Amino acid sequence: MATNGREPKPHFILHNTSRSEPFTTPNGGGGGAGIPRQDRDTHGTALLAQLGGLQGQLNQTLAQQQLDEPDGELGLQIEFESFPDIALAIDSLAAEASGIELLNVREEGALTLATVYVPDGKLPILEKKIRAYLDESNDRKSGPKHHKLLDAIQQIRLASVRSLWTDDPAVFPQSENEELWWEVWLPVRKQRAEVLAQFRELAEGIGFRLAQGEVEFPERSVLLAKGTLAQMQRSVLMLNSVAELRRAKETAAFFDSLPLDEQPEWADELLSRTQFAPAGDDVAYACIFDTGVNRGHPLLEPAVATVDVHVIEPAWGTDDQNGHGTQMAGLALYGDLTHALAADETVEITHRLESVKLIDYISATTHDPAHHGYVTSQAVNRVEIEAANRKRVFGMAVTATDARDQGRPSAWSATIDRLAVDYADEGLTPRLFLISAGNILDANDWERYPESNDEDGVHDPGQSWNALTVGAFTDMVTVEGDDTRGYVPIAPEGGLSPFSTTSISWESHWPLKPDLVFEGGNAARDGISACTLPSLSLLTTHADPTGRLFADFNATSAATALASRMAAQLVGQYPELLPETVRALLVHSAQWTPAMTSAYWRNPSRPNKSEVAALVRRCG
Repeated sequence: MATNGREPKPHFILHNTSRSEPFTTPNGGGGGAGIPRQDRDTHGTALLAQLGGLQGQLNQTLAQQQLDEPDGELGLQIEFESFPDIALAIDSLAAEASGIELLNVREEGALTLATVYVPDGKLPILEKKIRAYLDESNDRKSGPKHHKLLDAIQQIRLASVRSLWTDDPAVFPQSENEELWWEVWLPVRKQRAEVLAQFRELAEGIGFRLAQGEVEFPERSVLLAKGTLAQMQRSVLMLNSVAELRRAKETAAFFDSLPLDEQPEWADELLSRTQFAPAGDDVAYACIFDTGVNRGHPLLEPAVATVDVHVIEPAWGTDDQNGHGTQMAGLALYGDLTHALAADETVEITHRLESVKLIDYISATTHDPAHHGYVTSQAVNRVEIEAANRKRVFGMAVTATDARDQGRPSAWSATIDRLAVDYADEGLTPRLFLISAGNILDANDWERYPESNDEDGVHDPGQSWNALTVGAFTDMVTVEGDDTRGYVPIAPEGGLSPFSTTSISWESHWPLKPDLVFEGGNAARDGISACTLPSLSLLTTHADPTGRLFADFNATSAATALASRMAAQLVGQYPELLPETVRALLVHSAQWTPAMTSAYWRNPSRPNKSEVAALVRRCG
């Protein structure tokens, strides 16, 4: 619930605050606070002096660029800094026809910082704007010419590597010799391929190790380069081809590939700084319906009591022989272990886990799909008989293998609808179910992304009206690890995951599904085939802790486990809230990413009604 590194704040729970008001037509929107007027002569002269001081630096830069790369495009990166709490007129900083390009915009405290690329010979364009601002004969009714742009600018200076850093300032390299993977965002300019080729050539020339492949967006190309800050500062020409720099994120591939003898050390270190909620009816529980949970895993044992591990058929045993349920449990407890293991702060877990073994892939007595509604109701009965007064949420990633229902109710989905509203007991004990939307499993279909997402409908019982159906999106676009040369991620950062099913093919009178999406990982392709990779997956607990402790995990199962975790955290924080209120908090706090809207809306700033409805059926 905390963002941007701030301390978590509680929600405001308001009671009896509504009242009726007659409808009135809202007024049109007005502008915000204006840009304060500066003393024209003093301010304009100071900006001219700052710009003039760049000319000498520009000459030195051009000389170095010509020495390094005589045939390269010559130019300079300039940083503009605003006055405190004053927004820069961003659109006016660029001049596309002249090649002056806005690279990035950052907020640092009360200041807005913008980095602009100025080609050789184009600096006088900026100087001309300042001189026009100083010339009273150019004044208009609104004031000096270009005053909205220039009155907001406090300083103009040569940009540095830090000017290109759009990641959290706290993760900027502290030493010039620290080696790290840089996430390099390159502008497209006139020729995407030429910009990429030039950067690769220059970066390799100064010793950078480059990962294979890149991710392409309409205005940027993104690749990974491993090296030091000292190397990054060495080539001015190379930096001139960069729009943004970030630190590449740690992926599950690192921990998944750890030698077996090193994995316990990482687990022990995490346990040493983890605080677990004690067992009891005053603690929220995430109840996992799956293949069982192996609570002997050291990372799970403190949060899963022996009496809270159940099974539908006693002959199966409660142990997880498939692995899926234990992997669900790890994410439902910690979230993505990649982040938990890589951090160094205290981890506070405020909820606990329950498990009901719903299916047994090893046994020949696996339930027929026609009986899954009954089996699910029996699973609910198991935990509620054992601990009737607990506050819990139910997470289930068990779905049918096809989507033939096309949104129509099934016995399974209808059973979940009845359980959710507690129809049998007239609503005395409503329940919150989080159910996976089901997965696209064929790698050939991943290569047809995103069309394949539209073709595969949400799987039974995800069409349940009263359950929260969870699809998957992904922020994972970093390909790492052995034997990954030539592979590139399939989905863009922030896009719908290649594994996620949708309800776009359903008739309009059936429910809008999924209700929301959580991280479910990505797939990769190399031009020949598609596959999953650890670096594009989440990290969780392995079902056989005697062999290895960590496993990679993905798709809507992983997303459902994360959603169950968040729901349990909310229930624990606000035990007085009804399940439908928790559901509303989850759904109405979700937002579409720019990648989602740009992929499915012709005009992302002005979508029509049908486009909005279609996006809901894809991404919740």
